[in-house]
Amino acid sequence: MGMFRGQLPVKQSVVAHPETHFSWLRTRMSVERTLMSWVRTATALIGFGFTIFQFFERFNNMPGVAAPRSPGTIRLIALGLIGSGVGALIVAIVEYRQMLRYLWSPEFGDIAGVTETQRTTPAIVVAVVLALVGLMALGTVALRTAGR
Repeated sequence: MGMFRGQLPVKQSVVAHPETHFSWLRTRMSVERTLMSWVRTATALIGFGFTIFQFFERFNNMPGVAAPRSPGTIRLIALGLIGSGVGALIVAIVEYRQMLRYLWSPEFGDIAGVTETQRTTPAIVVAVVLALVGLMALGTVALRTAGR
């Protein structure tokens, strides 16, 4: 019996039928949709954190606006939101890759109906690019306000 991360047993006696093949495909697409949901969530967190930072940065530099009482608070909120988005996305990418490795394992070869190796999908490319953008946003906010 094969194991995935010591948690999910793979039945060796699974019979390849059209129903099981389509179940495999539905599961595969579900994994893809889950990653895309995490990409949307991470995009919102990163974007909102960066927007909050930019808004208050510009607001505080306007003439006639009093100095903030707690100047570091907005920075911490922005860093927290951006960091949460990047962290969630990294965890989602790792989970996605683990689940794909499991679904493409030899035990499911007959059910999957695919003998070739897994391919890179647009969702994972977008997720990795967004993680890099999020890291740059995190660095920008952290370095821009480091001396304050």
